[in-house]
Amino acid sequence: MLNIALYLSLIIFSDSQYNTNTRDYFLLVNLVWIGVSAVSKNYQVVRPLVLKDNINRFLITLFNHLLVVFGAIYFLKIGDISRTSNIAAYGLFFVFILISRSGLFLFLDYIRKKGYNHRQIIIIGDENIAARLVTSFSHHPEYGYDLADFISEDQIQNMPEEKLIENLLSKKPDEVFICYKQLDTELLKRLICVGDENFIKIKVVSDLILSNNYAQLVNYHNVPVLHITSHPEISLKIRLLKRSFDVGFSAVVMLFGAPFFALLLLITKLTSKGPVFYKQERIGRNNKPFYIYKFRSMYIDAEQAGPQLSKDNDPRITKWGRVIRKTRLDELPQFWNVLRGDMSVVGPRPERQHFIEKIVQRTPDYKKLLRVKPGLTSIGQVHYGYAESVDQMCDRMRFDLVYLQNMSLNSDLNIILRTVKVMVQGKGK
Repeated sequence: MLNIALYLSLIIFSDSQYNTNTRDYFLLVNLVWIGVSAVSKNYQVVRPLVLKDNINRFLITLFNHLLVVFGAIYFLKIGDISRTSNIAAYGLFFVFILISRSGLFLFLDYIRKKGYNHRQIIIIGDENIAARLVTSFSHHPEYGYDLADFISEDQIQNMPEEKLIENLLSKKPDEVFICYKQLDTELLKRLICVGDENFIKIKVVSDLILSNNYAQLVNYHNVPVLHITSHPEISLKIRLLKRSFDVGFSAVVMLFGAPFFALLLLITKLTSKGPVFYKQERIGRNNKPFYIYKFRSMYIDAEQAGPQLSKDNDPRITKWGRVIRKTRLDELPQFWNVLRGDMSVVGPRPERQHFIEKIVQRTPDYKKLLRVKPGLTSIGQVHYGYAESVDQMCDRMRFDLVYLQNMSLNSDLNIILRTVKVMVQGKGK
């Protein structure tokens, strides 16, 4: 798929013909992709099926691949490579991967629900934990698990170790789930060795019920510890990938959109008195204040009476202001905030301290949103636009909390596309 994307982009977008430099470039791209993929194993499809995780792993691989390729181009001085062709090639490659893996996951989901591509499992240990596990598997047939046997704690205590292992191997399981409140360390070590020798995956199931909390396994030498929080930890890779996307996307928008920005600046200046840009203090990541920038959509001194939220038919908004607010064009200067590092392209909308205090009084969970950079757009912004009351701000916040739990480049791209749709349709408020 990578090579198909490269050839198509070369044919469609490049004036140069296939030559020695192009051949060297294709060879470099292929070798680097094979190497980076071998390390990241982005091609592996594991159970349970989670397309988002698979695509995220692919995107991280692609990001590392681009770093190595562009670094090699610079040091090896491979010239005559069209930038447009390059951008198109990797765009096509991403689309091809997204379509192919979505199709693969749908296919696997379908055939597993029909009873194919299943794995035999054995569950041993505590009956209550095992019952929860079996219930989870029954609710998710796409996992593709068939229970071959269950061996309770009482049976294990009355069974010689060799007999237990013999019973396990006779069923020829693919995976063994050990459900214990208190693990027999020696037995666990023996089962792990048997599993390694016979290509059987050994998995330990905790008796914890995490509900909406999130757990991360941390190894302190030979002591495994579960780190449990009420919010998912955002990995360094995801933060680096998100920041790289923010800088690249913002730079492209500001560079190619410069003439359009100048036109908006001129219209704003001619349609009402006052400065073109409007700045206001907002609260960012880790409660750090910063100034947000917009094209001015209100008359000057619109908040002489103190902080106020906008509403339908707000007399403070200019005629031109109504247009740019409905199309979200007033937010475009915030790409400068993104480049500065105050904001991200996608993230919870930043609020003023005055309203944050009111929101936290009603919904303390809002503090979780202050762990990440605020965004130029968000899923809450797509649904609600400009909130007209603290109640609406709380409702919008719930969408942002869902985003926080599922933060990924995929969800960011989806929110950007939905934002563009709102802008084109003029449904912002």
